[in-house]
Amino acid sequence: MQPTGVPPSALPQPADDPAVYRALFAACPDALLLVDANGHIALANPAAAVLLGYTPQALAGLSVDALVPDSIRPRHAAYREAYGQAPRTRPMGTQMELVARRGDGSEVMVEIALSPLQSQGLPFVVAAIRDIGAYPRVKQALRRARHSEHLAQLGRSAVDERDPQRLLLRAPTVATQALEVEFASVKLLEPDRLAFRVVSRSGDMDGAPVGSLTPNRPDTWAGRVLLQGQPLIVNELHQAAGFELPQAWHDAGVASALAVPLTDRGRVVGVLTALSREASHFNSDDTRFLESLANLLATCLQRAQSEEALKHAQRLESVGQLTGGIAHDFNNLLTVIQGNLQVLEELPSLASDALGQQLVGAATRAARRSAELTSKLLAFSRRQVLQPTAVDVGGMLHSLADMLRRTLDQRIAISVDLQDPYATVQADPGQLEAALLNIAINARDAMPDGGSLRFVVGLAGRLPARVRREIDDPSAQDDRFLCIAISDTGSGMSEEVRERAFEPFFTTKQSGRGTGLGLSTVYGFVKQSRGAVAIESAPGVGTTISLYLPRPWGEPDAADAHPAAADGIPQGLRVLMVEDDAEVRSVAEQFLATLGCEVTACASAEQALLLLAPGAAFQLLLTDIALGSGMRGTELASIAQSRLPGLSILLMSGFSVELLDADRDSPPGWELLQKPYSRAELGQAIVRALSGAD
Repeated sequence: MQPTGVPPSALPQPADDPAVYRALFAACPDALLLVDANGHIALANPAAAVLLGYTPQALAGLSVDALVPDSIRPRHAAYREAYGQAPRTRPMGTQMELVARRGDGSEVMVEIALSPLQSQGLPFVVAAIRDIGAYPRVKQALRRARHSEHLAQLGRSAVDERDPQRLLLRAPTVATQALEVEFASVKLLEPDRLAFRVVSRSGDMDGAPVGSLTPNRPDTWAGRVLLQGQPLIVNELHQAAGFELPQAWHDAGVASALAVPLTDRGRVVGVLTALSREASHFNSDDTRFLESLANLLATCLQRAQSEEALKHAQRLESVGQLTGGIAHDFNNLLTVIQGNLQVLEELPSLASDALGQQLVGAATRAARRSAELTSKLLAFSRRQVLQPTAVDVGGMLHSLADMLRRTLDQRIAISVDLQDPYATVQADPGQLEAALLNIAINARDAMPDGGSLRFVVGLAGRLPARVRREIDDPSAQDDRFLCIAISDTGSGMSEEVRERAFEPFFTTKQSGRGTGLGLSTVYGFVKQSRGAVAIESAPGVGTTISLYLPRPWGEPDAADAHPAAADGIPQGLRVLMVEDDAEVRSVAEQFLATLGCEVTACASAEQALLLLAPGAAFQLLLTDIALGSGMRGTELASIAQSRLPGLSILLMSGFSVELLDADRDSPPGWELLQKPYSRAELGQAIVRALSGAD
């Protein structure tokens, strides 16, 4: 659009005036860098100087590598080299996560557009850089990331911290930093529930000191939160109505407030509050963060109530750190043990030998438990929470019963009744076993003169009304639960004792004989597993504790619970197997042969490469990831698939970190298999690998 009354011939002509282009370059609101073929900045506009923290003169001649954080500089150099060989226009908005390093060493999130000028005969690339930290969606993402980071930091501390009071003291500081507010506090209900006690606070606001009491009334801030049992937000303090706010808030200029309840087994036991001098400071993300922080505190408080369980976890963590480095070799040994036991079990000469079958079965169960223990130790060494898995309840109970027979009073008869031989639940196996052990120990203490302890497992059927109310998921169907009932013939409980049995620290045992934490730990585990627990007991009759736990979704029917491992594997499947451990290689060869595969075994990747000529007839590559001092299995798989594009890939390892890395970096069609593995697990992994390559 031209100015009114000015003929076109009188206007400046950009094509004839280089100053216009320089003016445009300088006036652009985005940071602009003119970069030569060697990666050096030839020219920078004022916006670039402001964004990157340099003067325009200091930017001129600087290598663009100086603007890249140290952690990603090698990757950036490789990208720049590849880009220089095939320059192309790259617009903004490609959703690439980029970070620029400023002159003072700080970092800023950016988007970058690249415009090569080679087509104009100029050996330059124009880089347009935009600070995306001010974008609303980025602000929200950064806010959520800040929340997650602070929660993660406190969560990592919670793993090692034995004293919950220290976590309570840290929580307000975490809240003020994450929410960027001036004040936060934690109040816990007194045992009589008539008042709240300030247990920790953070910020520059005067008010109720730590240790002071505030009444629990509906017209007080904390009392209103307890009454509602849900988060409470006041966006404009002067508009709050229906309850009394502390005068100290008004004196400190508080404009908005947010509070969430601290709950223990559905009961409010405290309040976590954050205050800001900015009106309408809090949004839904802040509420979710504060709720997560409150849940973390509540979980830590519950965990701290079981000192013995905490010590056990710390021992496992220490051992896990020691065993992490040898996990690969240890799992290789277990693969050999389990594989040979499975072959031994199927020998015709042993089929009619009852004692031999019993011994093999016991050894197999021990090897399986060893593999599970290794997995737990590795998880502890990485400080990760173990995820629920499908647990074979029958196998766990038989193993637990064998151990209890050796350790409990010999006058206690122990039996296991599996009404469903293929019973499985979705739970953390370590926590489930600990819960069953806690119940068994309580039963032993209730039978000082001996008796019977019985485990009964079956489908829950129609849930009792009281149990139905305890299930957190109202939509969960009754037939999706399994019931594990543990009955004893002990002294039983009165109604008063039964009502308080799950309360932390409640115990009827003599001083020094128990902490009162066993059943409260069981209750917390079952609730966290989306289940319920019930007690039936009477004095002189005995006690039955029933755990209602969810079955895995998609669980096969009993008739299909153990499908043949070879289902879906074509007969005569041509497999190239690479394993540097001779005994593991022998076991894998036997497994593959019994699955109907034609196997070619190699001890190294270099040996396998000699067989992977274009046109080779292999259909599946099964390779360990760590292959001694030679080429790694992942590199071998890449080369193999480039030579044989239709080749399916199955990677295996006894070191979980390798599998995690492979899962992150490998193509989607590659399948992963954790050592030690059974023949059935190998067969199922092969089926997945073949289907993934289709």
